[in-house]
Parts: sequence; structure tokens; C-alpha cells
Amino acid sequence: MNASHKALVLGATGGAGSEIAAALLRRGWQVRALVRDTARSQLSEHIEWIAGDAMNADDVATAARGVEVIVHAVNPPGYRDWDKLVLPMLDNTIAAARAADARIVLPGTVYNYGPDALPSLGEDSPQRPLTRKGAIRVELERRLQQAANDGVRSLILRCGDFFGPRAGNNWFTAMVKPGQPVRSINYPGHRELRHAWAYLPDVGETVARLLEHEAELAVFERFHFGGHWVDGNVMANAIRHASNPNVPVRAFPWWLATLAAPFNTLFREVREMRYLWQQPLQLDNRRLVGLLGSEPHTKLDEAIDATLQGLACINRPARTPEESRALA
Repeated sequence: MNASHKALVLGATGGAGSEIAAALLRRGWQVRALVRDTARSQLSEHIEWIAGDAMNADDVATAARGVEVIVHAVNPPGYRDWDKLVLPMLDNTIAAARAADARIVLPGTVYNYGPDALPSLGEDSPQRPLTRKGAIRVELERRLQQAANDGVRSLILRCGDFFGPRAGNNWFTAMVKPGQPVRSINYPGHRELRHAWAYLPDVGETVARLLEHEAELAVFERFHFGGHWVDGNVMANAIRHASNPNVPVRAFPWWLATLAAPFNTLFREVREMRYLWQQPLQLDNRRLVGLLGSEPHTKLDEAIDATLQGLACINRPARTPEESRALA
């Protein structure tokens, strides 16, 4: 793919957005990103940074001029004001995509599914979430599907729980403490049950490869990313292998989330998602594999090593995504 292909990434400093931007750059795209402060440190010199706010429709429309893809990977931090910010930001992206004739990419999650859809999730599994965040996720997808009736193209890649060297708030950072050596692992579910995890560099590579099949994509597309489907013992052992083989594995303190929920938005949202850890959870990726031939997949030990390095829990050099995939 040559550099005439251009993408706008909203949320390029976040976990999913940064990895999708990196994958697009590796595969020859020009990448533009919207950020409030273009003078902030550690911004990639390979990305064209434009000052603006995803809540401002004019800013998004201006940044999207001339692009073929808008990656919508922007979310309010810590679950704050989701009900006020998430849907207006998507509406701005839809309007900009309509004006630019660009495809929207939305990194999706499993939060839009209720317990009735578990344990195996297909693209058409019923979406009856129990949580407020899940209901907003359902509405995000509904608005994209509605926009498809007017010819606005979109692509949703639903994933399990994110982890990676540049991830933000996620369940992995609830199991270990970022910035500290691993002294314990607080696993949120029954350790004998399998759970779907999505390593963000693999997610980014998957999005980039899907976009190379534009001619084969429908106006409104949904794919599921299989990722790492492992039980709690396998995940804990991988963390131990990368850090300290003697660290204890403990149950996540759900009682604390319950006590703090009335006073803390993050704990309130965390408590509502407990059902996702009480059953096995798997995403059926057969449709994705049917199109791509295979799903990008970094070995779990390599992915955990890179993640702990990125979280400053270990200090040995982590392998790059390219090195990790070469070993997979």
C-alpha cells in the first residue's frame, strides 16, 4: 500500500488508537491525528498532529478533509461523563465521514452483550446489556448502522478485554499495579473459566489488514477478534513468567468495588461488569479469518512481557510488535 492512503485517528494517544495508528504507518498509510495540545511530549513524529477537540464538529470535519478512513478510538477517561460525551463525539465523526466519503473504524468491546449472549459471541449475537456503558455501546453501533442507510461506511472490530504496552484503564491494570513490580495478581473471575483478551498491537494490525480489503467490505461491517482465549491460571502464569514466579494470585476485591460504587464512577462501572467474569467468554472470529486468512496473533508470553514493560512493572527491554509477531 502506498502513502496516498490517508487516515484520521481520533484517540491516537490512547491504547487502541495508538496501536491502530502505528499499524497503519507500518503498512504505508499517511496518518493524521486530532489532539488538544500539539506541543505535548512524546507525540510520534511520523503522525501529522492537528490541534482540535473530538467534541467540536468543525474540528473533526476539518481534520478529516481528504482522508479515506476515520478511526474513532476516542473515549472519556475513567468512564467519566460517558452519557454526555460519547454519543456526541460519534455524531461528529459520522458527519465528518459523510462529508469526506470516509469509512469509520470503531474498536468495539463485549460490553454491549448481556449474560444471555454468553459464552460464545458471534457478530449477530443478541445485544441486551445490563450496564449503562453497554447500552451506550449498543447505541454507538446502532447509529453507525443507521448512517449506513445514507451510504456512510463503517467497520466495527469487537474485541475482548484490551491489554498492551500502551493501554489505558483496563482489566489488566486492575490485576497488577502499573509503575510497581508485580507483587500480587488480583484476578477478577473464576480462574478455571476462559476469557477473551485482546492484545492491542494485534488489534491494530488486524484493523490495518481489514482496511486493505476495502473492495470486499460492505457499507456496514462487523468482525470479531478472537485474541487470547485463556483461563485465569494461564494468564496468571504468563504474568509470573514475565515478572516473578512466586507472586500470589488473589481474588479481585469485588467487595471494595461495591463499597466505593456510590462515590466513584470507575468502581460503579467495574461492579456492573462483574457478570462478564462469571461465565466463559469467547469471540467467534471465523468470519474475520475467512477474509484475512489468519488473525494477527502474538504469543501470550511475548504479549505479557511487552505489556508489563509498558506499564513499568518490569525494566528489561520489551520486544517490538514486529519482533513479537516474528516469534509467534
